[in-house]
Amino acid sequence: MQRLYRSRIPQDCFVTPEFAQRLAAVSQLAEEPLCVFVDRGGRVERVAVGTPHQAKIPPLQLPRFGYGRLSGLRCIATQKLRLPPTEADTTAMALQSLDALILLTVLPQGRIDRVYVSHLQVGESPWVLLPPRSLDAVSQQDFASFIADLERDRQGTLPQVVSVREEDRVFLAGVVPRPLGETLSFGLTELQLLVESSGGRVLDVFWQKRDRPHPQTVLGEGKIQELAIAAQTQGANLVVFDRELSPGQIRNLEKLLGVRVSDRTEVILDIFAQRARSAAGKLQVELAQLEYRLPRLVGRGQELSRLGGGIGTRGPGETKLETDRRLIQRRITHLQQQVTALQQQRARMRQQRLDREMPTVAIVGYTNAGKSTLLNALTKADVYAADQLFATLDPTTRRLTVLHNQETLTFLLTDTVGFIHELPPSLVDAFRATLEEVGEADLLLHVVDAAHGAWHQHIRSVRQILASLPTVPPAELLVFNKIDQVEHLLPLQQQFAEAFFVSARDRHGLNSLQQALVRRLWGEPGIPATRYTDSTLLS
Repeated sequence: MQRLYRSRIPQDCFVTPEFAQRLAAVSQLAEEPLCVFVDRGGRVERVAVGTPHQAKIPPLQLPRFGYGRLSGLRCIATQKLRLPPTEADTTAMALQSLDALILLTVLPQGRIDRVYVSHLQVGESPWVLLPPRSLDAVSQQDFASFIADLERDRQGTLPQVVSVREEDRVFLAGVVPRPLGETLSFGLTELQLLVESSGGRVLDVFWQKRDRPHPQTVLGEGKIQELAIAAQTQGANLVVFDRELSPGQIRNLEKLLGVRVSDRTEVILDIFAQRARSAAGKLQVELAQLEYRLPRLVGRGQELSRLGGGIGTRGPGETKLETDRRLIQRRITHLQQQVTALQQQRARMRQQRLDREMPTVAIVGYTNAGKSTLLNALTKADVYAADQLFATLDPTTRRLTVLHNQETLTFLLTDTVGFIHELPPSLVDAFRATLEEVGEADLLLHVVDAAHGAWHQHIRSVRQILASLPTVPPAELLVFNKIDQVEHLLPLQQQFAEAFFVSARDRHGLNSLQQALVRRLWGEPGIPATRYTDSTLLS
């Protein structure tokens, strides 16, 4: 087998009879099928024992790999049975983007009976299997012109995905409890919005019905192969999963798919990094990103030693990975100290407001529910508001003065960061200085996007996050926003008789909301508020 590496095949030849017979002889001696990978220069790059499926090369180890490109390797394999390549073998060829798969049928006498050749194509089926031919016929075919025609056809047929602005071309993937073909789950639908908000373009969505995710790859083997082939044919360069992936799952998936793999948490962090404007916001985003990335540094790292200055501390030296881990850990410690200082600063500001006996209302809700727009409408402020996820990262406090019963009353409204379904724990920890504004408020103004189809899930998610906070105000006022976009409002009003229905953009219903806030803050009866009990938090 070692001598096979010394062999050379002419560049214009699929395989020579001499090399094929030599490979067949070695396969018979080993009593195992063999696979030899040959580059376009005719050099043997790899020899492996097993079928083409068993001997496949991980995509990231191929010499050439990318959208619309063949890898520059062809696989010459042996088999004993006079059968065409199995679907597993042709799938392996597609996953590796091989120039061709050449399968030699070796009879017991050592004679090569027939040769099967298959190659990739663009169409409904990703590959073509040619009729079996003799070894002489295959060896006389011009391989160089075959490859030139094949790549020219692929470049002319594959959709053009290159744009002026480089962007991620994304596949979404996940596990859903519903049968295939039904409406996508709430999680995958929201994930598409997150990816688009971060600047990616979603090409396709892959989901699988499973009782529980696969521990190593989330999806099953068949779905992973389908995903890898589709990534080649459609030009995806990133696959995003609808759940947080472990470091091991990310490594396994990238080896199998040959493209970058990310998860929902990383997409949210990327959006936060784009939206952060203030120094405090950037500080908290950086802390969340580092805490997320630290356990995902790939390599040995942990067990290697550092250089020291005493007995038992000397070793082979510090690796680059160790250096990265140590620097990141130092940076995390420094950022945590800064966040703690930020907490103390905001605590002093809250204490000053308490000394002035000025009530505070915290505006909370799902991301893009219209919280900043409502703050602007109530206080005539100019806080940044946009129809996008996580437009607000920093708490903004504005004074609101209301005339009530010929008396002028003043209180503070605080806009907070939007919540989202299964908010990553790293974000909750990093934004603890911001979320404390919620816990110290006298009342919560829970804003809900009434026009969103999943508003009931939004309410549940927000209340679950609020329940996880150390302190929560005793009551909330439920406010349904964007009623100008709701066709049938009456059923919603009947279901939530205690709630308020407004349109912050059109300023509809704001006067009654202001009066309700005043009556609730100053303890006047007649205004209902949802008490935080175990039953209402998760209802």
